[in-house]
Order: sequence, then structure tokens, then C-alpha cells
Amino acid sequence: MEQTEKDYNTRRPQMIIPEYGRNIQKMVAHTKTLKDKEERNKIANAIISVMGQLNPHLRDIADFKHKLWDHLFIISNFELDVDSPYPIPDKETIFEKPEKMDYPTKKIKFKHYGKSVEDLINVAITFEEGDEKKALIETIVNLMKKSYLTFNRDSVDDDLIIADLKTLSNNQLNINDSFSLVSTNEVLAMSKKKRSNSSNSKHQKNNNRPKQNNYKKKRY
Repeated sequence: MEQTEKDYNTRRPQMIIPEYGRNIQKMVAHTKTLKDKEERNKIANAIISVMGQLNPHLRDIADFKHKLWDHLFIISNFELDVDSPYPIPDKETIFEKPEKMDYPTKKIKFKHYGKSVEDLINVAITFEEGDEKKALIETIVNLMKKSYLTFNRDSVDDDLIIADLKTLSNNQLNINDSFSLVSTNEVLAMSKKKRSNSSNSKHQKNNNRPKQNNYKKKRY
């Protein structure tokens, strides 16, 4: 008995853009073998039409057709000789690696407050004296307390938060003695409520999913 060799995916050519499927790649490979350019153009346009139907979400992207043609040439390894309504993409430009970004090396005085708090303080320093500056400082102080409690839930001293504000602002920002920071219990309660809402939201999404029937009928 003659055995038929199975065609495993591991033995097939590697998928260049898997989103379009293997059949599109086969169609492109076949188009490259055609000698008549007019016929190649005709089939290439048909392939573009099918590619658009397979990925309708791309229609929300600007230059939808342009992107499909770029993908067509990428799938063909830039070896498809057809008339494109758009400039043929350059292989080196498309696969060019982005330049390496330098890692931020700025020092943060108090890491538990983060860089954003320091930036806000620097902005508040530039404000002219008035209600707007006063409101911004109070907001920053409350934000500092919330950030502090993220790392230390046991206790926090309001005087310490105000002292840190003066340190970070080089004594350029002050807060009225009559101002009271948001209470620790209130901050912790808000954090607990957010976590609870997030958990309930995930639970509700799971409940809304259609239940799968794992019951298998017996065959007699």
C-alpha cells in the first residue's frame, strides 16, 4: 500500500504576512510565474480585492488601497512585476530598524512621587501668585499623598508631604496652614473602590460571553 506523505505547515514556505493566509501567498507566488504582464496586472488587482475582503478593518486606515499594494509587494518579496497605482515601496526603507532611543537618565529625588510630580512642581513655580497657583499647589500636594500611599499604606505624615514639597520646589512653593490634605482613609477607600470596579467589570465581561456547552452526546 502506497503511503501518502502529509503536507505539514512546517514543510511549507514561511508565511510573510500571516493575516492574509497561505492561499493569498500562493496566489502571489503563482502570479510571479506568469510571463504576460497584462495577465499579471489583472490577477494582481483581483488579489488586492480579496486582501481587502479578508481584512475589512484596514478600511478605517487612511490610504487603504495604498497599504494593500504595499503588502502585496512585501508578500512577493518585492519580486512581482506589475503596474501599481502607487509608488513601489523600497525594501530597505520598510525593513529599516528604528534608531535606538536613549534611556532617560534624569535623577528623581523621591522615586515614590515620580517624575510627573516634579514636572508639575516646576510648572507651578512659574505661575504668578493667585487662586490658580494656590489650587495647583493643593492638587499637587494631594497627588503626592496618593502616590506616597501607593508604596506605604501603613502610615503617612501630612507634615512630611509638605516638607517634601518644599524640598522639591527649593522652598519656592508654600501651602496655607489652614489647608487640610485629603484624609488617608479616603485615599485608601478610593483605591479600593477602583480595584473593586475593575474586578466587577472583568467579571461582567466574562459573564456576558456565550457559555460553551461541553456536554458531548454519546454515540450508540
